[in-house]
Amino acid sequence: MEPLQVIRTSQPKSKPNEGELGFGKYFSDHMFVADYTSERGWQNARIIPYGPISLEPSAMVLHYGQEVFEGMKAYRGMNGEINLFRPEKNIQRMNMSCDRLGIPQVDPEWMLEAICKLVEIDSDWIPQRVENSLYIRPFIIATEPCLGVRAAKEYQLLIITSPVGAYYSSGMAPVSIYVEDHYVRAVRGGTGAAKTSINYASSIKAQEEAKRQGYSQVLWLDGIEQRYIEEVGSMNVFFKVDGEVITPELNGSILPGVTRDSVIAMLKHWGIPVTERKVTVEELFEAHRQGKLEEAFGTGTAAVISPIGAMKWGEQSIQITEGHIGEVSGRLYDSITGIQQGKIDDPLHWRYLIG
Repeated sequence: MEPLQVIRTSQPKSKPNEGELGFGKYFSDHMFVADYTSERGWQNARIIPYGPISLEPSAMVLHYGQEVFEGMKAYRGMNGEINLFRPEKNIQRMNMSCDRLGIPQVDPEWMLEAICKLVEIDSDWIPQRVENSLYIRPFIIATEPCLGVRAAKEYQLLIITSPVGAYYSSGMAPVSIYVEDHYVRAVRGGTGAAKTSINYASSIKAQEEAKRQGYSQVLWLDGIEQRYIEEVGSMNVFFKVDGEVITPELNGSILPGVTRDSVIAMLKHWGIPVTERKVTVEELFEAHRQGKLEEAFGTGTAAVISPIGAMKWGEQSIQITEGHIGEVSGRLYDSITGIQQGKIDDPLHWRYLIG
């Protein structure tokens, strides 16, 4: 592999106020770029000033959607150290997504080195407040100029970073979700298990309908029978029923979330029963009727844990935990964010120290 080239910006940008970061609105000074050709593989790795990229109008990503991406974060620890959270899992998932979309995979060690070097160079963009972080977005696009439905022969890997604020700027609060029984997100054998833009584009219409009805997220059902729970919004989902935590099993149409995997491991570490299996929407509403639906929450990189306080399915609406944060939801949030920020011990060895 060729040595990494570094070209630093001559015009550093001013940093935004940490209290106004939001999510994905500001971008740091540099980005990582590498090119791929079928003859030479991944090459020309460089870190350059953040800026526009050049694509042919016939670039295959614009016409046939060959694209994958990841989302992860860098955290400033209590003593100023910089941590990543399980980066090897994100890289592993990116290669799984590449395989499904016919995109060449990346060497995991090379990819991790690129991420670490970019974060080091833009380390002054990592927020000082421990509740804030630097979001890292690696993505691969098909750049070959060709109008033909096949795997491209040329690609570009880019990594950009964005300082982001705490997801819950005014405190964690349960969200309301709308069970979608018309549109579907993915089907088994499709691209639901890959992290690719086409999955998100197809979810937008249902998300708009949910918001129109006053709900903040969509709860997706399976694409065949439209009975089985799959995901909530862009997150995995968990339910605590009669003392047991249940999450839909990975079936080829559900994204294998890194936070999902972390939650399962943490629950097992605590000795709390957790099961991966099929679960129907009817089962959940019946559990609520019997007083056994104790908690519900989504999991993902952005929010970590997103408690669910209300659900609507057809003409039925239910309240969960009476608008409060569930005990398990709160404990998981405090523990995972505490590990990420270096505030508590890391019993499962998830922190990856940069530098």
